[in-house]
Amino acid sequence: MMHKGAEIFSQAAKESVEKRGHFVVALSGGSTPRSMHRMLGEEPFYSDIPWAKTDIFWVDERCVAENDPASNYGLARKDFLEKIPIPQNQIHPMPVQTSPEQAAGIYQDVLADFFHLQMGDFPVFDLIFLGTGEDGHTASLFPGEKSLDETKRLVISVKGGEPFVNRLTMTFPVLNHARKIICMISGKNKAKVVKTIIDFPKALLPVQRIQPVNGTLGWLLDSESASILFKDSLDLG
Repeated sequence: MMHKGAEIFSQAAKESVEKRGHFVVALSGGSTPRSMHRMLGEEPFYSDIPWAKTDIFWVDERCVAENDPASNYGLARKDFLEKIPIPQNQIHPMPVQTSPEQAAGIYQDVLADFFHLQMGDFPVFDLIFLGTGEDGHTASLFPGEKSLDETKRLVISVKGGEPFVNRLTMTFPVLNHARKIICMISGKNKAKVVKTIIDFPKALLPVQRIQPVNGTLGWLLDSESASILFKDSLDLG
């Protein structure tokens, strides 16, 4: 699963550079993608990916110091960013040095400037990696929150999750405008939510709101998160 994720990253990078001259990706945090991130800093991906033409953003971030174990950027920096030959000005962590509301506005301006957005436009990432929690949240968009219905802002501040801290997150319109979205899910504790996603498409979990406007959506599951699906297929057979 993790190797496949790294392969998707590499292939999307090369295709984007060939077609548009650069590659723009947004990463998620959590424990699931860390093994993939480590692979990106090793061969063959270290040499295979056009890092000099790659820009890296984050889907969401906890409002903690960069050296905090809960920092998505901090973990990515440790796992692979320090190892790859990418210019520092092409790494775009979410700002956490100011208030959450101000930070959301700052990152929205960063996106608007980078993508040359006009009023009402949304950025189009070449690739976005997402995950989901046991409650079906994705990015830092949690069940029952007003943030789920945001349609205009690109980045908002929220509070929730574990640890229960202030967070910054891209909104669904930004996520759904990506050319390619990959949702990575791992762990036996995610098996029930995976089954809900597959069997009950109208369950209205936040992750089920990932519906690309013009892009594609792919799922990467490990054997544990897909275990109930496998069990059902065996029972039926």
